Amino acid sequence: MSPSTVLGYAAPAAGSPLELFTYGEPELGEREVRVAVSHCGVCYTDVHAIGNHFGVFSFPLMPGHEIVGRVTEIGTEVSELREGDLVGIGWQGRCCGECEWCVAGEEHLCVAIARCGTWTPYGGFSSAVVVDSRFAYPLPAGLAPEAAAVLMCAGVAVYPPLRRYTTPSSRVGVIGIGGLGHLALQFAHALGNEVTAISTSPDKEEEARRFGADHFLVSTDRTAMEEAEFGFDTLLCTAHGHLDWGNLLNTLTKNGRLVLAAFPPLELGVGASEGVSGPLVDLVVHQLSITGSFLGSRAEMREMLAFAQDHGITPRTESMPMSQVNEALLRVSQNRARYRIVLVNP
Repeated sequence: MSPSTVLGYAAPAAGSPLELFTYGEPELGEREVRVAVSHCGVCYTDVHAIGNHFGVFSFPLMPGHEIVGRVTEIGTEVSELREGDLVGIGWQGRCCGECEWCVAGEEHLCVAIARCGTWTPYGGFSSAVVVDSRFAYPLPAGLAPEAAAVLMCAGVAVYPPLRRYTTPSSRVGVIGIGGLGHLALQFAHALGNEVTAISTSPDKEEEARRFGADHFLVSTDRTAMEEAEFGFDTLLCTAHGHLDWGNLLNTLTKNGRLVLAAFPPLELGVGASEGVSGPLVDLVVHQLSITGSFLGSRAEMREMLAFAQDHGITPRTESMPMSQVNEALLRVSQNRARYRIVLVNP
């Protein structure tokens, strides 16, 4: 491979396995940096992207957005980074810089966000990426690259809503104990919340408690769910599958909040059997709120990394060589990762 060629793995079409793919290094813009990828985590969003679930991706598609690597080249207007710096890069690799949200410093809400992913033009399942330097974050000293890679996406997915919507006295339920959920338990515990892990898998209880859960609730146990009625101030959903929203919403107290940090199918009382007489009525009667949380701002990313370092928050990872990317994606799609897989370049 010549110095001007990037080697990676890309899906030639929607739903296809990834194949070896090479492309010429793109020229840097004034504000861009080139980063040699050493580690890249595998996120469920990569599975969504390869399947083109949201209809915003073009192919060939090279995913990968939980990146750690060294800066190898900087643009002419870059002053905050130097060649050789160890940085982390997450889902967002750039922004339009002109919309009201970018102007307000909320670049993660950029109106052009679908075109601002790190995979534009190609992502982190590769030897190198190019991103806007403002979205390449210097990593705290001592933070392991495998951990940092996962924090760049999963960490910033769960930390901002916990910081924003909870207090040390909050009763927080974390729905789904997987790649996002096991980190959410750690962050919520470190923030002083009373934390309950909510899972369909009873065998995850012991680990959930080690991650920081004070209580464990099996969501398919109807008796236990009924006993938890009005038990939570905040529910943080990190699960991707279909859920019993009626039972879950019943566990929120008055003025409670359901926060979606993942992309689950959300069908609240619109089925033929339920009509609108179930969960939607409860939203009104109990003054419940449903909100999403997406990416986090640049300031929140920096704060999250520092908080994780200060409180010893560490994702549970297993490493695989980059060449085994398809096996890693399969395990993630089948929920067989415990709890996050990180691909490593030789």
